[in-house]
Amino acid sequence: MRRLAITPKLMASLAVLGAAASIAGLGTFATFTSSTSAQNQALTSGTVSITIGTADRLAVGASNLVPGDTIDRAVDINNNGSAGTSQVGSITLTTSASPSSLLDTDATNGLEMNIDSCSVAWTESGPPYTYTCGGSQSVVLASRAVIGSAISLSNMTALTAGNTDHLRVRLTLPSGAGNTLQNLSSTISYVFTATQRNAASK
Repeated sequence: MRRLAITPKLMASLAVLGAAASIAGLGTFATFTSSTSAQNQALTSGTVSITIGTADRLAVGASNLVPGDTIDRAVDINNNGSAGTSQVGSITLTTSASPSSLLDTDATNGLEMNIDSCSVAWTESGPPYTYTCGGSQSVVLASRAVIGSAISLSNMTALTAGNTDHLRVRLTLPSGAGNTLQNLSSTISYVFTATQRNAASK
């Protein structure tokens, strides 16, 4: 009887197939496992929110200004963010003008702005508007040029939710303003921005 010869190449192929079958067979064995559930973790994000309050005279303009005149306007800033917390790290003010003129672009003789706060609502008289503080008065912004971006405001209690800052914004046309500032018009816009506090471990 004639016997078939198995070539080395065929033998190698059979060995590979056998190894693959052995590996596949290993996957059929069971493994022991154990699971446990931790308690549910409730998470909520905070809210940064400021709004203009009851007092808001910033939209009231003034006309026929001459050097040395002042324009006082009251505005309240409310913190309506997450209750009972301090989510706000800072409050800034950005002012711009449109239309614009030397009244707001002249950094030396143009309009200057300073802001004070009162621990209670300002007592208003007028128009023309004047204000007296029946509580504690503090400086929020020292006198500076009226136009600026992200101007830092100090002594703001509205960093904490539920608090209100009673502000008096004063614009002054300096006594040194010359004839080049006659018969001009500017409209000033005010934007108060609250920025979150620094991140912290919770």
